[in-house]
Amino acid sequence: MPNGLVVIPTYNEIENIERLIRNVFSLQREFDILVVDDNSPDGTAEAVTSLIKEYPKRLSILRREGKQGLGTAYIAGFKWALQCDYDYIFEMDADFSHNPNDLIRLYNACQRENFDVAIGSRYVKGVNVVNWPMSRVMMSWLASKYVRFITGMDIYDTTAGFVCYKKTVLQKINLDKIQFVGYAFQIEMKFKAYLAKFRITEVPVVFTDRTRGESKMSSGIISEAIFGVIKMKFKSLFGSKDFNEI
Repeated sequence: MPNGLVVIPTYNEIENIERLIRNVFSLQREFDILVVDDNSPDGTAEAVTSLIKEYPKRLSILRREGKQGLGTAYIAGFKWALQCDYDYIFEMDADFSHNPNDLIRLYNACQRENFDVAIGSRYVKGVNVVNWPMSRVMMSWLASKYVRFITGMDIYDTTAGFVCYKKTVLQKINLDKIQFVGYAFQIEMKFKAYLAKFRITEVPVVFTDRTRGESKMSSGIISEAIFGVIKMKFKSLFGSKDFNEI
């Protein structure tokens, strides 16, 4: 069995999911895939289920009732991965904004270079974003700068959603205490790994905005990230039991 699992949350990704799965399975290094689908009305889960017949030992799906949020989807996937004893667990979007080839680079950073967390970073070597309007590039870049300033983390792409975790990180972090469900989830996971003194590295990648399907970004997600970071930092400083139970 491959020792790496790629967790891919989905909601209405019928235009991308089969092609992405086949791309990951065509890599020179083998990775298993777990799709966590939030009851997509477009048939995403059914498409994945049909592919399981072709890849019965490498592809799995968790089907959830209703749209419950990115963070809870990843937490469900992480718990599943730990139960199955995978050594390396990856976060990856379903829309090809993350290049499947870069999974190997993230894996090597953890497996060969012995980092505990490897982040596919858009900003560690300049700004590597394709097909975003300049306003969104600036918003994302400034958000990462803001989070870096508030939290003190030496991470350039604090909101990145393309990450490899060693299982020891996910075993240490109390996944039941993760508070955020939107994109702030990405920040909280990195911050808790940082507080626990895990070795974190950034691997430069090129982020390409989706060409098929619709973005899930919303004003509520942005608000959670902006105000949630201050709340998160405050709790870490003043000893909130819920937060500091890593």
